[in-house]
Amino acid sequence: MRPNSERQGTRGAQCCQGELVDRAGAIGHNAARMGPEPTPAEVARVEALRRQLAHHAHRYYTLDAPEISDAAYDALMRELAQLEAAFPGLLTADSPTQRVGGAVLEKFEKVPHRQQMLSLGNVFDDAEFTEFDERLRKALGVEAVPYVCEPKMDGLAIELVYQQGRFVQGSTRGDGVIGEDVTENLKTLKNLPLSLRGEGVPALLEVRGEVFIRKADFKRMNAQLRARGEEPFVNPRNSAAGSLRQLDSRVTASRPLSIYLYEVGVVDGATFATHVEKLAALEGWGLPVNPRRRVATGFAGVKEAWTALLAERHALPYEIDGLVVKVDRTDDRARLGQVSKSPRWAVAWKFPPEELETRVRKILVQVGRTGAITPLAELEPVFVGGVTVSRATLHNEDELRRKDVREGDWVFVRRAGDVIPEIVKVVTARRTGAEVPFVFPTSCPVCAAPVKRADEGAIARCTNRACPAQLAGRLRHFATRTAMDVDGLGDKLCEALVERALVSSVADLYRLTLPALTGLERMGEKSAQNLLDAIARSKQTTLRRFIYALGIPDVGEATAKALAEHFRDVDALLGASFDDLQRVKDIGPEMATSIRGFFDEPDNRAVVAQLLAAGVSPAPPELVTSGPFTGKTVVLTGTLITLTREAAKEAIERRGGKVSGSVSKKTDLLVAGEEAGSKLTKARELGVKVLTEAEFTALLG
Repeated sequence: MRPNSERQGTRGAQCCQGELVDRAGAIGHNAARMGPEPTPAEVARVEALRRQLAHHAHRYYTLDAPEISDAAYDALMRELAQLEAAFPGLLTADSPTQRVGGAVLEKFEKVPHRQQMLSLGNVFDDAEFTEFDERLRKALGVEAVPYVCEPKMDGLAIELVYQQGRFVQGSTRGDGVIGEDVTENLKTLKNLPLSLRGEGVPALLEVRGEVFIRKADFKRMNAQLRARGEEPFVNPRNSAAGSLRQLDSRVTASRPLSIYLYEVGVVDGATFATHVEKLAALEGWGLPVNPRRRVATGFAGVKEAWTALLAERHALPYEIDGLVVKVDRTDDRARLGQVSKSPRWAVAWKFPPEELETRVRKILVQVGRTGAITPLAELEPVFVGGVTVSRATLHNEDELRRKDVREGDWVFVRRAGDVIPEIVKVVTARRTGAEVPFVFPTSCPVCAAPVKRADEGAIARCTNRACPAQLAGRLRHFATRTAMDVDGLGDKLCEALVERALVSSVADLYRLTLPALTGLERMGEKSAQNLLDAIARSKQTTLRRFIYALGIPDVGEATAKALAEHFRDVDALLGASFDDLQRVKDIGPEMATSIRGFFDEPDNRAVVAQLLAAGVSPAPPELVTSGPFTGKTVVLTGTLITLTREAAKEAIERRGGKVSGSVSKKTDLLVAGEEAGSKLTKARELGVKVLTEAEFTALLG
């Protein structure tokens, strides 16, 4: 009941605030000096109202145990808004009246995370979790590991930053290192406290969580959209993500978003011996934490928790897709550390994929950047695993034949790992004889070039490297963040550039002009100039990024890094023989054949030459014989001013060091930027050498 009246009350506050916002913008920070001065009683009343509203919002939205009626809550909100309108100097950013949304942004600013936001690895059955558990028991030298089990929410991961108890910034996960600033949008969430309460609030608190929409709120929102003749949302997760990434925070304020917090990043002023203690502290400070969590020991305890949550899944008020299992003890987590982008001390035990029956409308094929022809089934839309599925992959021609999927067939569809929709099997009992077998194309559906399949391979490919579909795919890959990092070059724009014949290879990006770009649909002069600036910036890159951006079959980021470190020069790589390539770490005969075959193609060599001629300058990794980071394990913490976290990591690795995400006895150095938190405390406890940013950059030379 509260959500509707809450919106009514908020709208009332917005009306009262309208004049206030205008005055604040025109008069500035000292508006109170030019208007009436509040009496001590009025100041005290404003503070009391804010405390009451925060308390009652917590009771309603977090504890689901309201103490007053909606009308009483709205009356308190109106009184506070009227006092703030009368005395603008009393208005603060963390006031409950400031949840209505504000000015429209031009874009989201980038936010570097002080501590990397990790993603979880997945397990899907008893055997895989047993392997995870055994690995941890062996590493920790214990008979049984204490875990904390929590529902795996199906929403959008975010990070909140509180300083001196006040919410100052919120961001999306992004790539784990850099996210997008969505502070104003997060302020509109009703169950997110703008100020922390209770004892022991730390000076700095980074807390991670999930933004989501409850099932009932999702249904109500869609019913309202249909009543207005508007298109309803497809599923709760996508609508939550889209709502939080609105440039107009007033739109976000109109959406029924909720949030649960489940982990912390950097903390200054508090330590936690266990995860249970950490979650209790978050609750004590007024932060919403999912109450459906339990402590479990070993495989048997976790399996019991997983089974119980699976049985409860559809009765829960929100969507979940598994159980998150985390090591409880903080010191155990530090000993276990992390790998790349995932912690060793946590895993998501996914639920079995849901399967539903639907019908195949049509079978079509999709052409990827390497020319791979992938068959897809166009389906009658069906809601599976929390999303509406209208297409499913059939992988390749062999898989299509094995499953014998035909147009018109009834099939069972599931989301593999609750992510990729796929057809499980055909319901042959429902066939009528009208179903049409699919004839796999012998020519590309996009460019009509011949389609060929390697003798022993499962993948059929378009043989025309100039195929528009392949070219658009190569452009998208070339522009990705881990490749050339061309901000603003998305799927639609890549397709438009190819369709309008503005590019025939990735090298043509560096010949684009402002008039050519502004001639594209929905491309204004400012957007076009921003894209040209991003393309120009990408010329200064590293050899690792350059190699990865070329899109060599089978060459991922790790292989690109190994090639860059071994050959150190584009010409050396171009001239490398089959045997030379096999001398590179982790490159075997098959990959060496793929790389050599790529550079033996005259068109590919021409593109490389054109990129270099356009001014692209791939810098080789710095050659390290010895130095302060050689053979050292280094941890980065806090905010670095002179370079990004990713740049610092690359600099350490180029000088022979290894970067870890957590402090342990094996850590040799800790680089502490501004507002360093728990990692700095841990490093001092373990006697790890700590470098300031100035000392770190001096060592970099």
